[in-house]
Amino acid sequence: MDYLSIDRQHTWHPYSPHPATETPLLVAQTKAQTIVLEDGTKLVDAMSSWWSAIWGYNHPSIIKAIETQANIMPHVMFGGLTNKPAVELTYKLAKLTRLPSVFLADSGSVAVEVALKTAILYQKAKAKNVSRFVALRHSYHGDTLGCMGVCDPQNSMHSLYGDYVPQNIFSSIENLGQTIVNHHKDIAGVIVEPIVQGAGGMRIHDAEYLKIARELCTKYDLVLIADEIATGFGHTGQMWGCDHGGITPDIMTVGKSLTAGAMTLSAMCTTKNISDTISNSQFAALMHGPTYMGNPLACAVANASIDMFSEVDWQAKVANIQKIFETNLEPLRACDIVADVRSIGAIGVVELRSDKYASQLQKHCVQNGVWIRPFGRLLYSIVSYNITHDELEQVTSAMCDAIYEQI
Repeated sequence: MDYLSIDRQHTWHPYSPHPATETPLLVAQTKAQTIVLEDGTKLVDAMSSWWSAIWGYNHPSIIKAIETQANIMPHVMFGGLTNKPAVELTYKLAKLTRLPSVFLADSGSVAVEVALKTAILYQKAKAKNVSRFVALRHSYHGDTLGCMGVCDPQNSMHSLYGDYVPQNIFSSIENLGQTIVNHHKDIAGVIVEPIVQGAGGMRIHDAEYLKIARELCTKYDLVLIADEIATGFGHTGQMWGCDHGGITPDIMTVGKSLTAGAMTLSAMCTTKNISDTISNSQFAALMHGPTYMGNPLACAVANASIDMFSEVDWQAKVANIQKIFETNLEPLRACDIVADVRSIGAIGVVELRSDKYASQLQKHCVQNGVWIRPFGRLLYSIVSYNITHDELEQVTSAMCDAIYEQI
């Protein structure tokens, strides 16, 4: 079977025309931090499978969880039924997030949709009929309708949809406090990406805006939503991006790394106040229920991944990754085509002055045994926590050499 020919005829890839303008690489297998292509080429994955494979690929604990649970019960509906892996997961997430009411979903976008609906319903239960939110400029929160509404309408991939998406209020981080004060009577809540704005530009911020948002949301009884789908589970060096500011949001969304990149699963975690207010109101229930909600196979994998945080010194690993990124990427700052170099935790970013280099940068990295997918002006890497020193050196060397080649 000619897989690439069939792929070109029938497969519509994300963020691409159909057929794709670039021929995708055909992956035969994965192992640890390595992607093995069909022709035998080995690539160090510098993207950790879109920021999700925090323990690398095919980790024995993850594989064992899949095999064990698949033989017991791969799936059962969650409406009117429950299952042990799901219950164990909600217990663990409640402890980790300090938010005791946990709603399981099946993707990051769905978790954000549920969070927005929950915030609106909470306000309605308190006789405040509002449905708008304050969000940040350069924000990205997912690709579904409600999520698009809280992504920056001018600086995101969703600007084409215009008035089709919900209309919300956007603020710079510097003006966030005043924006909340000005609009607190007209909004249900505030949604932020803590510390790092991911797909909106890999922007790294001081934690002060989190403290301001927390203080004002408490003052005005607004729902503070922290979208930790990209930042959570250690990517910034703390378990949660919110930990940098010492705050707990009213709602937290998690996904991506929740299952270490092995299954699709997400969750919305919230306070007892919010769940009780909704449940004891005329609305009584949160009317949302993904078919695969509480999938026991995915939940078992998430439990195995979470358990690993107590078995390894992950913070030391992430701190070492950050140090290597800082040391090895910093010389690029002297290049005329480089606008900025920044890093935090397991994230290393080189921002260029133009987006014209992206395809050549990717091509160079692949030729040098590293899988990196730049977007726009950004050449960045988010690696798994158990990447070896030599592998990370290979990643940073490929990034540097790719840029030097453009000069």
